[in-house]
Amino acid sequence: MNLSRRNLLKLGAGAAALCAVGTCPAGLLADEPRKKIPIGLQLYSLRDVCPKDFAGTLAAVGKMGYEGVEFAGYYGQTAKALRHMLDQSGLKCCGAHIALDTLQGDALKKTVEFNQVLGNRFLIVPSLPPEKMASLAALIDTAKLLTELADEVKDAGMRVGYHAHAQDFKPLADRVPYEVVFGNAGPNVVMQLDTSNCLDGGGDPVATLKKFPGRTATIHLKEHGGAKGAVVGEGDVPWEKVFELCETVGGTQWYIVEQETFQQSPLESVALCLKNLRKMGK
Repeated sequence: MNLSRRNLLKLGAGAAALCAVGTCPAGLLADEPRKKIPIGLQLYSLRDVCPKDFAGTLAAVGKMGYEGVEFAGYYGQTAKALRHMLDQSGLKCCGAHIALDTLQGDALKKTVEFNQVLGNRFLIVPSLPPEKMASLAALIDTAKLLTELADEVKDAGMRVGYHAHAQDFKPLADRVPYEVVFGNAGPNVVMQLDTSNCLDGGGDPVATLKKFPGRTATIHLKEHGGAKGAVVGEGDVPWEKVFELCETVGGTQWYIVEQETFQQSPLESVALCLKNLRKMGK
């Protein structure tokens, strides 16, 4: 059957609409063009190394071949000093995990200015107070708050997001908390899925990515299962399916490796994660 360009565009629009409601037809994603996504490292992986020599640690991460880092604390460094370290190491800032209160009130302006110096666009809330996740009403209020904060930083070219933890996938009143939040949050709120945390809570990272297309601007690549300290590629995460979704409908701009337990030294472990990702064509 011959299809005109107009009909092809109509088919593409229809497919996108189906994906937007979480019903992507089987085989559709394989036909979508896949993009190359840069790989960063969440510096919590090197929490035992960074305090000893932050500049040296960033230099080592850059030499491994990582393209960016996501901060999890600044170890008393100024934004200007951190930016110098990044530039010297050939790294970009692909995000920062920051407390919710640094995005509110008078603190917001300072947070935006700090991250503008870093060149960071992604302000990710790593966890929320229990009361903001305690009921369906609280989850909806949390979604509204995240949406308001995302709107406030939009003009600065930044986005606010929320990182996934295991408890976010454990049912509350027969609903999945993470799905309640992102079912009610505006489109500028980043859904920072964590592959291991999702599985640990009984969730399905593939189903979550399908349900919320275009929302996963950054994603944590963390192994689940396998031996203790297993690095990316040595456990049970369905990596190829995750990659396919991120590279087609996910809206993903950064892959971010996170390693929490170790067989080798932290630096050796994150180097192995990147090596395995390269073997998988990333």
